[in-house]
Amino acid sequence: MTARIEDYALIGDCETAALVSRTGSIDWLCWPRFDSGAVFAALLGRPENGRWHLAPADAGARSTRRYREGTLILETEFETADGAVTLVDFMPPRGTTSDLVRMVVGKRGRVAMHMELVLRFGYGALVPWVSRLPDGALRAIAGPDMVVLRTEVPVRGESLTTVADFEVGEGETRSFVLAYGPSHLDPPNHCEPQSALADTQTFWNDWDARCTYDGDWKEAVRRSLVTLKALTFRPTGGIVAAPTTSLPEQLGGTRNWDYRYCWLRDATLTLLALMGAGYYDEASAWRDWLLRAAAGSPSQLQIMYGIAGERHLIEWTAPWLPGYENSKPVRVGNAAHAQRQLDVYGEVLDALHQARQGGIASDADGWSLECALVKYVEQIWTQPDEGIWEVRGGPQHFTHSKVMAWVAVDRALKSAAQFHLEAPVDRWRTLRDAIHADVCRHGYDASLGSFVQAYGSHQLDASLLLLPIVGFLPPEDPRVRGTVAAIERRLLVDGGVVMRYDSEHTADGLPPGEGAFLACSFWLADNYVLQGRRDDACRLFERLLALRNDVGLLAEEWDPRTQRFTGNFPQAFPHVALVGTAMNLSRREEQPQKPVEQRAST
Repeated sequence: MTARIEDYALIGDCETAALVSRTGSIDWLCWPRFDSGAVFAALLGRPENGRWHLAPADAGARSTRRYREGTLILETEFETADGAVTLVDFMPPRGTTSDLVRMVVGKRGRVAMHMELVLRFGYGALVPWVSRLPDGALRAIAGPDMVVLRTEVPVRGESLTTVADFEVGEGETRSFVLAYGPSHLDPPNHCEPQSALADTQTFWNDWDARCTYDGDWKEAVRRSLVTLKALTFRPTGGIVAAPTTSLPEQLGGTRNWDYRYCWLRDATLTLLALMGAGYYDEASAWRDWLLRAAAGSPSQLQIMYGIAGERHLIEWTAPWLPGYENSKPVRVGNAAHAQRQLDVYGEVLDALHQARQGGIASDADGWSLECALVKYVEQIWTQPDEGIWEVRGGPQHFTHSKVMAWVAVDRALKSAAQFHLEAPVDRWRTLRDAIHADVCRHGYDASLGSFVQAYGSHQLDASLLLLPIVGFLPPEDPRVRGTVAAIERRLLVDGGVVMRYDSEHTADGLPPGEGAFLACSFWLADNYVLQGRRDDACRLFERLLALRNDVGLLAEEWDPRTQRFTGNFPQAFPHVALVGTAMNLSRREEQPQKPVEQRAST
């Protein structure tokens, strides 16, 4: 049985990532990119679907773990009756080769260790052909993929598994390096483990040192920023929503999606988090990725793209994998890429406006694209869509979607005014006012005293918390206060986590049952900041920080019933939201209460 989602830690090289359990098992790794086929897929199946287990032979060994400060270098301490060792796991930032390094360092006594390497290409389906190279390394090949294992420890083959038994004494180190390369090329060169460790430490420490946040929640913010950096595909600047696919929103259920892609929806909050922490190079790279992905006909704008901007993310299932805790199907690709979601136009235009305000230069082509996007919003804003939660139960007139159409026009107007850009401002103002009036007329239910999920609906939706954050209405507006109060009554559960919508109702055409979407909970804290309820905001924020696992990571959702993480892990969205809320709360009290995420119209 695989570990609980919260029992995993992340390592990566800014082009792909692996999940390591508390017991020293790497159960997930896609190589060479985040969206490549998995070589270790035990996370979604069984050990025979691929894993790399390295731990004391004593099954009763106790473990604790931590990241080296400001890095993605994971250290797991194992204590046995005979002694103690530290397992150091890391992936050096990608150079000419892509390596996964595991080092066992003896700390006390003498500890017997056991290693099992099960390589299965193609998401756990393909057994590779393994041979020994002249230098003693093991090479595994299947189709286009090749990995090479180099170690000073004697290894042997048993039942299609590479195993080793060895001992480590105090002061001794045993190293394993697994390197990836295309099978048609020569075997990849191997890194020297100690030098690679020093270089990796320097890379992450230098990056962490650029962080300008120095508020009360420094540790949580910096760990979230390191996580976001780890989810960045460095060659293009794209940021994946998560490094995993098909971790279920409900254990044993069917809400299992592939999140190894880049969502436009994350664009503005990601930009603000990076710029707010001083990472303008990464923010600029993300802005550039966004412009390249969005380039083309506005009618063909997608809600998500591949990490290099790929458009065709065909969804298929892997029936040979039983799924995480029998949660089927296991999906690869994401059919939601073909959906219409009006909110992405607002997110794109907001992100580009915020980039200008942050000093990230733009050009005439960028403004021409924005003008074309506004023109297209003018044509389609009255149409229904699938909404922020990517429903598969048919389009509706979602309130949040209409609000974000308003944001699209509002931010274009704002850029035109602030940066003296040529635009049909009178026409845009008329359009903005028309959308605003339509939302207030059809998206608000006077009997509930709250905005609602969709026109004509009586359901609540946590996305409504974004109305004051994006500046659609001021936080003191009675309709906003009523909406926040209604969400507190009906969607707030388990002492401080927010469900996306009413538990007995789903908008996505799937059976009910999921955890609390953690980003929504941070949005509630931001609303408390806006309303001057600082103590409530701090209490909620601390409650959310307590949900992080022992190494500071968050999944997509928290299941109040099982008290467990659910959904893909770690997910960028809650970490972005965490950074934003911390920055909001860290502002001096004498400053205007305008959160980092707030993008109010002026």
